[in-house]
Amino acid sequence: MVQIKELGAGVLRNNRMMSDGRTIRYYDSQGQSRQAIDQRPQEEQPLIGELRLDPLLNEWIALAAHRQTRTFLPPKELCPLCPTQGAALTEIPESDFEVVVFDNRFPSLRPPETGWNLPEINGPDTRVAPAAGVCEVVCFTPDHGQSFADLSQRQVRTVLEAWRDRTSELSKLDFVRQIFPFENRGEEIGVTLMHPHGQIYAYSYLPPKTTQMLLAATQHFDETGRILFDDLLAREIRDEVRIVAHNDHWIAFVPFAARYPFEIHVAPLIPVADLTQLSPGACDAFPEIALEVLQRLDGVFNIPMAYIAAWHQAPVREGRDLLRLHWQITSVRRAPGKLKYLAGSESAMGAFIMDMLPEQSANQLRSVVLEK
Repeated sequence: MVQIKELGAGVLRNNRMMSDGRTIRYYDSQGQSRQAIDQRPQEEQPLIGELRLDPLLNEWIALAAHRQTRTFLPPKELCPLCPTQGAALTEIPESDFEVVVFDNRFPSLRPPETGWNLPEINGPDTRVAPAAGVCEVVCFTPDHGQSFADLSQRQVRTVLEAWRDRTSELSKLDFVRQIFPFENRGEEIGVTLMHPHGQIYAYSYLPPKTTQMLLAATQHFDETGRILFDDLLAREIRDEVRIVAHNDHWIAFVPFAARYPFEIHVAPLIPVADLTQLSPGACDAFPEIALEVLQRLDGVFNIPMAYIAAWHQAPVREGRDLLRLHWQITSVRRAPGKLKYLAGSESAMGAFIMDMLPEQSANQLRSVVLEK
């Protein structure tokens, strides 16, 4: 059944069914009609994987053995994320699109059976559970040769509306605790499909990063009565030296204790818990700063920079008054032809060592001359 929903900025979401029962969602700003049928033969969807606890760290590990068969660096003519053209049937049945979001064909996490609960932690005796969650793919553009930084402001605004819509919809699932939209760009990061796209993971547990951030924010609030991220942002505004870009609604800065050669945080000046709480003004102002930041990143060495762009949001039902929405972009590129590898201290102990000052990185980013 077709489901059409009106979103912000004149975007309409049109739900369609794929041949194997997965859902594909078209996000359009021009009133397009979406009627194409997925002509591929029906395939069995993979079974749900397992969640196992690492009791040394009390961290959940998702096991998804079926992902070993996922598509790996196909040529452009076999790209599954391009629009369908003639007999070249892809994940997207339409011959063109603006932005689409569909259920991942090779998900790490899957919706569970009813009555699912995360097991109680009991050391090595903690029981194994189905790997509950949702994994979705977000295609930013039909153009295989572009990247997020090449999008128009109108296109970025539509992508933002898709992120907001998925955050809203996934938050309604009773087994979801954390929603994480992100983009991996570049083979150095481990990208296996070169078409411009991102993903959304909806976890049934709090990932370690969110858990650490929530603990730090809770301690800061208990000691000061203030929100940790608000104090952090106030310091960046006061110091100025690490600010990379800003407009009336957003600010981009290199954090005081950056872990990577190039690391940029982009935050709304009016703090919110997640993407759904952004004001219309903040939404409309996001494309400008998002494109500027990515163009500055690519301009540092005049090469496309590999990066991970991660949306940190408050969990769905806890810590919403303590954690703040922000977009973190990290790149392992430290110089042309040189990457920062996570060596013994970083990989084994999680203790990062930076070879350059964050103030140097911020100055390099600010010094990039942008094309008009």
